[in-house]
Amino acid sequence: MTGTTDPAGPTGPTRPNGPADPGGLADLTAARLVEGYARGEFTPVEVARAVLERSEHIQPAVNAFVRIDAEAAMEQARRSADRWRRGEPAGLLDGVPVSVKDILLLRGGPTLRGSWTVSADGPWEEDAPSVARLREHGAVFTGKTTTPEFGWKGVTDSPRHGATGNPYAPGRTAGGSSGGSAAAVALGAGPLSLGTDGGGSVRIPASFCGVFALKPTYGRVPLYPASAYGTLAHVGPMTRDARDAALLMDVITGPDARDWSQLGPVPGSFRDGLDGGVAGLRVAYSPDLGGRVEVDREVAAAVRRAVEALEGLGARVEERDPGLPDCLEAFHTLWFSGAARVTQHLDPGRRALLDPGLREVCEQGAARSALEYLAAVDVRMSMGRLMGAFHTEYDLLVTPTLPVTAFELGGEVPPGSPYARWTGWTPFTYPFNMTQQPAASLPCGVDGGGLPIGVQLVGARHADALVLRAAHALYEAGAADVPPPPALASGPVSGSGPASGSAAGTVSGTVSGPVPRPAGS
Repeated sequence: MTGTTDPAGPTGPTRPNGPADPGGLADLTAARLVEGYARGEFTPVEVARAVLERSEHIQPAVNAFVRIDAEAAMEQARRSADRWRRGEPAGLLDGVPVSVKDILLLRGGPTLRGSWTVSADGPWEEDAPSVARLREHGAVFTGKTTTPEFGWKGVTDSPRHGATGNPYAPGRTAGGSSGGSAAAVALGAGPLSLGTDGGGSVRIPASFCGVFALKPTYGRVPLYPASAYGTLAHVGPMTRDARDAALLMDVITGPDARDWSQLGPVPGSFRDGLDGGVAGLRVAYSPDLGGRVEVDREVAAAVRRAVEALEGLGARVEERDPGLPDCLEAFHTLWFSGAARVTQHLDPGRRALLDPGLREVCEQGAARSALEYLAAVDVRMSMGRLMGAFHTEYDLLVTPTLPVTAFELGGEVPPGSPYARWTGWTPFTYPFNMTQQPAASLPCGVDGGGLPIGVQLVGARHADALVLRAAHALYEAGAADVPPPPALASGPVSGSGPASGSAAGTVSGTVSGPVPRPAGS
């Protein structure tokens, strides 16, 4: 393990995706870790060591991290262990390893957002609100996870940090834009990660990587600095199951005055009623958005089995489409305008450093008029009204998370796709950023090649706890069980280097994985 003065941990059998970890500590959920700390079964130091070693083991294969800060993490773990020995844990997640997408501020190191246009120069003295709440609760921060530039697309690759490979097949994409977080959670590099979602960015990689993710109701998790993508952007948990997500939500929904659009305090806990089941819930199942989406046969079959599982648990299921309009152009107007805004200050030289696809959408966004933007807002409002009425009849809407499974690295769209942009293959995710509803993705099977498939559960605005409860019921019933990722080869993921082909940086005490520099820098 790099960057720490702690002695090496005890030897033991090698885990499928990691070095010696005799207790399988890196594979435990956050809830199980907290339980183990309270019982004295193991310590935060032992867990942090196992998770950091796993993180560095998987990094060459999938490029999940842009920074692994082992020294800081081990110091946080030692302080946590002292608190547990005294019987005075700081909060709900004291000693639990957490990674943070490199879009959110994490005090003490740069937040580079996958872009050569962001300087690493400090000071970096602020935490994002969700990060601040985690710090208050004693979490151990292991590092920052990989993102495409400014989180602009549904796959994870950037000129600065390269591509993130899928845990099940590193030559395929992990999805995006929270792909690094999804890969880390799937491979045992920490049970919890913070992602962001402006058009599907926690749900897309969760579906591709076989983990759980929740896009909460807009404003439920405070966000600062405000996203250039405006009220499309949400912060959400990425975890191994719904119970851990509920635990994480209990922490990160704490108030923060820096977010002017945050919602009021949550009454009670997201874990309250989590075991209440789905009996009697009214569930609408839309397999293809009224015939508008062509869904892969294996994906459709796996999602249908998940729906049948809900029915078997007592839910009242009806095949019914909500009748959402085609909102692609409205979403593009809002999304591309946000991208244009975040890069507006760049001079031509720095603009040339951007991902070429991002440059293209920025140009398109800058060409949108104020009237076009307001017309897109009108579309959002009409969609919100429609879904509000829909949820007076149905408690949940169930869809596939994505119509496909993970495709090859190196492209924004699957090979042979008729679409130019990532939104062409994500028709089930971005509409619910338009409406600001809570939406979760959880695994429901694998395709013939062993790649995970996701099912999406959507609730009415503010019904986050209900979405978590239904997801938890599927986990408890075994309907969300998927095989673990296969053992990883030790070589670098294909395509993880920079577009320019320049050499990757070396691993140091705080940086792990490909950290290339552009030609001539």
